[in-house]
Amino acid sequence: MSRPNGNHPITRRAMLGGAAAAGVVAASQTPVYAAGPRGRRPLDQELIDDTASSLEEDLIALRRDIHAHPEGPGNESRTAAAVAELLDEADLTVTTGVGGHGVVGVLEGECPGRTVAYRADMDAVPVAGQIGGGDAPAHLCGHDLHTTVGVGVAQTLAQLRGRLRGTVAFLFQPAEETLTGARAMIDDGVLDQTTPDEIHALHCGPFPVGEFAVTPGTGLPGQDRGVLTVTGADAVERAEQLAAEVRALATVLPPQTPEDLEQLVADLQTPDSPLSRFVFLQARVGGTDTAERAEVEVSYRCWPEERYGDIREEIGRIASSHGEVQVSFPPEPFPAMICPEKDGRAVERHLRRAIGRDSATVLHAAVPFSGEDFALFLDRLPGSFTYLGVRAPEAEVATSYPHFGGFDPDERAIGFGVRAMAGWLAERARRGR
Repeated sequence: MSRPNGNHPITRRAMLGGAAAAGVVAASQTPVYAAGPRGRRPLDQELIDDTASSLEEDLIALRRDIHAHPEGPGNESRTAAAVAELLDEADLTVTTGVGGHGVVGVLEGECPGRTVAYRADMDAVPVAGQIGGGDAPAHLCGHDLHTTVGVGVAQTLAQLRGRLRGTVAFLFQPAEETLTGARAMIDDGVLDQTTPDEIHALHCGPFPVGEFAVTPGTGLPGQDRGVLTVTGADAVERAEQLAAEVRALATVLPPQTPEDLEQLVADLQTPDSPLSRFVFLQARVGGTDTAERAEVEVSYRCWPEERYGDIREEIGRIASSHGEVQVSFPPEPFPAMICPEKDGRAVERHLRRAIGRDSATVLHAAVPFSGEDFALFLDRLPGSFTYLGVRAPEAEVATSYPHFGGFDPDERAIGFGVRAMAGWLAERARRGR
């Protein structure tokens, strides 16, 4: 999950050689991916659970391997090679080098149905995006779990393809942290080539392991950036004053203490949440190359998305009161990611049936400090974005909150994610909207 500050296809030989050199997964038992006979028994959750449980040990090993070899946005070559090899072994149709290091695996069921897509991001958090982290990219956002769950879902459904209706396209995406990977894959034709009817994704979140948080009608904010160029006498001093006035537009500040984080998680799950309307804004002075010129760099997120125009106008009004100031924004802000109400409620019902009555909580607001380029997929297709609880019992909240240096998710979440998403994708491919 991205936070504010912050291509060539792989050949078959390179793909297999890279993964072998990495020593990714030493499977205790080689899975069998034969289609198998078509029995009368449908592809139900019990079959999915049984199949997924047999993979858990190897999936945890995969996650640990990816975690130990983090690759920042745009540098996911080793991770991509490992994913491609595992999808190939599961007898999916695999395409590499999509939008950079993106990997696409297509699984066709033996029975007719619809086509659904599943997105999993692969990149690690760069240094600029870490909160109390280190001096190198690190998997502090859970993308190593996202990738592992995606592989596990593909392996599970591959073993059950004889009963699978429809087609599932798995999109392993690079460069989510820089909000560039989704657009690169789309521009490279991934949706035209796979033609999904809808798309779904899972993301780690600070909820108890075994619990999911659904986002009907909500999601994550987009982002807008601007530059206010101050010229003339006392430009630096005026820029500092301007930045302070613009910062005053913020209505919410980043959490500073564990208590702040706990309150944030509670507010997200509260009807009529205090976070149902917010502005999270940063403004700093830079570009002071002369005494008569300075730049104020502005970055902000807001909710609801329609507020971007009003905030731009307010920033322009403040700037006009500080003399010679040129205001520059891109043509459009980066869009918010909004999960349709219908799809969010549908995945909630599925989770309560498949995992347990108490397995799903509903988020009533968006996290002010994070964006997600899955927004670009949801702008084109219906779908869902669901949080996978990764907080271990009795653990501090920061151990399950993405981007914090102490992020340490409970690996049991992998099994829950595989079971839930395998069942969900199978249902969507079979039944549709």
